[in-house]
Amino acid sequence: MNWYVLYTKPKWEKKVADKLLEMGVKAYCPTTVQVRQWSDRKKKVEVPLFSSYVFVQLEERERNAVFAVTGVVRYLFWLGQPAVVKEVEIAAIQQWLSAPDTYDVALDQWQPGEKVVVPHGIFKDQEAVVQEVKGTHYVLVLEALGCILKVAKK
Repeated sequence: MNWYVLYTKPKWEKKVADKLLEMGVKAYCPTTVQVRQWSDRKKKVEVPLFSSYVFVQLEERERNAVFAVTGVVRYLFWLGQPAVVKEVEIAAIQQWLSAPDTYDVALDQWQPGEKVVVPHGIFKDQEAVVQEVKGTHYVLVLEALGCILKVAKK
């Protein structure tokens, strides 16, 4: 079974994931805790790591079942096909969220435009393209995950 990416209505990620789980669909909405400031107080709030995205694992023939859930907009597509996320990428996200302070990435001599394999940390063994080299950090594009990673230089 493949992991697919659902696009949801804004602020509906956790509700959609809960409803999908109730239906028996394996769903994953990675969340992180942030401190939010209001005029009278600060509060820790659990927010989705990826805005408007929920990961679902199901058979190709069952993909339309998710549209029975209010808040689901569509699947995320890549090159004309529904975007498929590898099991190891989902596991990497889960592992990173379980202990975010234990991972460190060290980079030394990369140049813009160079294709590299991340040597350490949560994205270890992921292919990336060096987009920028700054004084204190690198900016990497992880094409397989569709995201940009900012990594501090050592």
